[in-house]
Amino acid sequence: MVCAKLKPAVSGLEMEFPGMVKAQNVDASTPEAKKAIQALGFRSHGLVVRSADGKVVHKQSDHTVNLDDARKAIAEILQP
Repeated sequence: MVCAKLKPAVSGLEMEFPGMVKAQNVDASTPEAKKAIQALGFRSHGLVVRSADGKVVHKQSDHTVNLDDARKAIAEILQP
């Protein structure tokens, strides 16, 4: 649910954290995605970092997405 310009960078998180991160780009125009966007409090799109059990541990809405902040959240989750 991120801007098209960030899709490659989001997908690249899997390479930055090999075997530890699953990145997924979602088409924000589908009915299911629109419900998720609303539930997350986004206006149109955003970025979500979830733990292995699906809990939202970090989110950034719309055009406030900062991949460095997402990387920090991922690193915190992965700490032993």
